[in-house]
Amino acid sequence: MTKQSANIHGTAIVVGGTGLLFLGPSGAGKTSLAFLCLAAAKPLGLSAALVADDRVLISARDHCLSAECPPSIAGLMEIRGTGIVRLPHVSHAQMHCAILPVDPLTAERLPEEDERIEVLENVSLPVIRLFASSPNPLAIIMAKIAIGTA
Repeated sequence: MTKQSANIHGTAIVVGGTGLLFLGPSGAGKTSLAFLCLAAAKPLGLSAALVADDRVLISARDHCLSAECPPSIAGLMEIRGTGIVRLPHVSHAQMHCAILPVDPLTAERLPEEDERIEVLENVSLPVIRLFASSPNPLAIIMAKIAIGTA
């Protein structure tokens, strides 16, 4: 049983038991998309919590990927232009899917089916690409995967 770990730039949340890892460059819309997903979950009766924003401690054991929050930023999310907000959070969660924000002007109309991204060496997650300006990203994610059943 091998264990790998890394400190990566991203945002991790869990919605209804499904871990979502938002990846991309600074300013791409990771935090905004994650925040919209968290806000949309409650009216749907889904549990939802922040794992980590900006810095995510990723570890893998037997090809299962987990996200953990550095203690100094637990429960904190920086919303660009607004500031830091405190949110319900969990200290760690298993990740099931990678969300990649894309620019609608340059995004492919039909991205590759069954696309995956390697998060750690030989450990990958399925990818969902979303416009960074999506008004309801959770609805799109739910259309692609079974939230709450993972």
